[in-house]
Amino acid sequence: MVNMGMTDKQFNGFVRFLLDALKDAMETQRVNAVVEGIQLLKEKLGIS
Repeated sequence: MVNMGMTDKQFNGFVRFLLDALKDAMETQRVNAVVEGIQLLKEKLGIS
């Protein structure tokens, strides 16, 4: 079976989860967590 990647709903869930985590990190001023979250998002989206 061929891996088709994420469905739209799965991707939307991932983005929502990541944005919530980044918002929490910014509110608690955890800069390293925000940077790591952005890097993870870039990796998942294939952006260099």
